[in-house]
Amino acid sequence: MPTFKKHGKAVFHFAAQKNHLGIYPTPPAIEHFAARLEGYKTSKGAIQIPYSMPLDEELIQDLVRFNLKELENR
Repeated sequence: MPTFKKHGKAVFHFAAQKNHLGIYPTPPAIEHFAARLEGYKTSKGAIQIPYSMPLDEELIQDLVRFNLKELENR
């Protein structure tokens, strides 16, 4: 699964599935952005973006920024 890392630590995973793009930020990121994720199928660690929906690039950028900030604070 492709993963963006910083200093060897995972920041964001993603994978193309048959019917959706799966993105795998972290459970805290999903909880933090719960209101913005209301139109998506989510689980504790995954967000499914159907290919029929436009990609919300701003949301993805915000998820990555959130995780980068979390890494800095560890």
